[in-house]
Amino acid sequence: MGKNLNKATLAGVIVALGIIYGDIGTSPLYVFNEVCNGKVISDLLIIGVLSCIIWTLTIQTTIKYVILTLQADNKGEGGTFALFALVRRHGKWTVFPAMVGGAALLSDGMITPPISVTSAIEGLRNIPAMRDITDWTIVNIVLGIITVIFFFQQFGTSIIGKLFGPVMLIWFLMLGVLGVTHISDDPEVFKAFNPYYAIKLLTQYPKGFWLLGAVFLCTTGAEALYSDLGHCGKANIRLSWIFVKLCLILNYLGQGAWLLAHKGMVWDAHVTNPFFMLMPEWFLLIGVAIATIAAIIASQAMISGSFTLISEAIKLNLWPKMKINYPTIERGQLYIPGINLLLFTGCVIVVLIFRKSANMGAAYGLAITLCMIMTSCLFAYYMFIRRVAIIWIVGYLMLFLTLETSFLIANLEKFPHGGYVALIVAGVLFLTMLVWFKARKIKNRYVEFVRMEDYTHILQELSNDKSIPKYSTHLVYLTSANNPKEIEHKVIYSILYRKPKRADIYWFVHVDVVDDPYTMEYTVQTIIPNEIVRVEFRLGFRVEHRIQLMFRKVVEEMVQNKEVNVVSRYESLSKNNVMGDFRFIVMEKFLSRDNALPLWERLMMRGYFILKRFSLSEERGFGLDSSDVTLEKYPIIVSAVSDFNLKRLNDD
Repeated sequence: MGKNLNKATLAGVIVALGIIYGDIGTSPLYVFNEVCNGKVISDLLIIGVLSCIIWTLTIQTTIKYVILTLQADNKGEGGTFALFALVRRHGKWTVFPAMVGGAALLSDGMITPPISVTSAIEGLRNIPAMRDITDWTIVNIVLGIITVIFFFQQFGTSIIGKLFGPVMLIWFLMLGVLGVTHISDDPEVFKAFNPYYAIKLLTQYPKGFWLLGAVFLCTTGAEALYSDLGHCGKANIRLSWIFVKLCLILNYLGQGAWLLAHKGMVWDAHVTNPFFMLMPEWFLLIGVAIATIAAIIASQAMISGSFTLISEAIKLNLWPKMKINYPTIERGQLYIPGINLLLFTGCVIVVLIFRKSANMGAAYGLAITLCMIMTSCLFAYYMFIRRVAIIWIVGYLMLFLTLETSFLIANLEKFPHGGYVALIVAGVLFLTMLVWFKARKIKNRYVEFVRMEDYTHILQELSNDKSIPKYSTHLVYLTSANNPKEIEHKVIYSILYRKPKRADIYWFVHVDVVDDPYTMEYTVQTIIPNEIVRVEFRLGFRVEHRIQLMFRKVVEEMVQNKEVNVVSRYESLSKNNVMGDFRFIVMEKFLSRDNALPLWERLMMRGYFILKRFSLSEERGFGLDSSDVTLEKYPIIVSAVSDFNLKRLNDD
């Protein structure tokens, strides 16, 4: 991370406003609307809910994420998979909460653009001239905005991204001012700072506990505080949160005071929204426009976060390889067409199914509670690794697992009202990760490695055997062998047995994905000078795997250091100092019929190869030029069929 992110600056704080707080910042658009829907406005309801909101933002967002979880930064990076990368080598079980958390975050993200944009556009109904606007008109406007948002993802956000911070600054100032102008409607709202009223709501209000499902919406963007740590830095996030939390609470207090001034009213969330009732009539059109832009920024932040999440999962071998584009030179700017299409399709389906923000609120938040619970488990284990006193770890788990489990139980009421959509999507995403992860484990369990030293003399003799036609001047194999003294048997088989491949120099390239996000290092082991060389790349989980480009750089440096001679050994080319050709061998695997696998593992392997059909090929995944690649197919025999009785009959 750059040094500029290690301390708070005015520019850093404004950038944080634009990148970090889109989701949690637009929550005032729909929280009270969801809480009050179909209920009679009363003191206990409004003050109790306000108290729940204030203390949720304090305990869940401020204490858990801003103060504690941000401490678990992975070289300045944050998020579910960054935290997993910190603890994965200490506990194999950590992969499962990481997969659940990642799938849940991605799933609930499909509802963020629809609910934010729809809530903003529905504000048009508060404008006298547009009160008769139909639901389908609003749906069409929302679909148009969402289509534009996803279309422009491919171009990056280097230009418009610079506007995000100032626009969100205006948004939060608007939230605060609107709230302040209405707090005087009923100063009783200040009672909400006393947690007694939150407890009273949950224990005395009819079905009060289940209101937590709607209250939880005020903190759904808290995970973004941690996920986007690498873009802004801890100091900027913590300083900007003070301003953001103040504006949010002021707006919630203003909405609460306005509602208390209308006690006895039965609230219909399908007709109006307390957020827009705070605005004077002359400001409504401007307010709706600003709210819509803020919702677009929230959507953009969610989509960019999803790209980063999947990119990390790919590098950590938890997701099939996918095409990743880098539309700008800015760090962290990436675009994954497949995920963009997946999210766009999901958002369109959500809009068409639910149509109104009140209906979406009934489905929103269920999956994200799972993500927060998984983060709590991983962070507790991180504290254990860092040798934090066990009493603090137990206290942390008791507080946040109790709170988040309560939110989860309350959110389960949303399951029949649309929560099932988020859970089904999260389940499919988790199953994809599980199949990819488990199948790779099954394969790796049966990979046969041999000692390199047992074959070096054979490779050396083959290299000098002029009776065999030369296959390539330089032959490059990608190897999964972590031990530099070993090599896969299939690599040796490819060189010696399938069709002898004579080359002047054999290169074995290994890629090790390390826990540090942006590490870019390599080591070279010269096994036999100018004949057998092993290159090992140590790349962070956020580094693009452009192996051919990196390998070329390594070779250039070795030539400069006179460690290797890459000039062609053909006599006519050698005297003219012409560099020899490089040929990469990529081995594509398929499941052999000669396997006797248990049912569970058979399903995992079949699922894996189905995913392989839709994933990026090995050569493209490693950034290799297809013109320099030879593809070889090898059967995977992970479990040999047991001997069977085959009887020979005599001709007599």
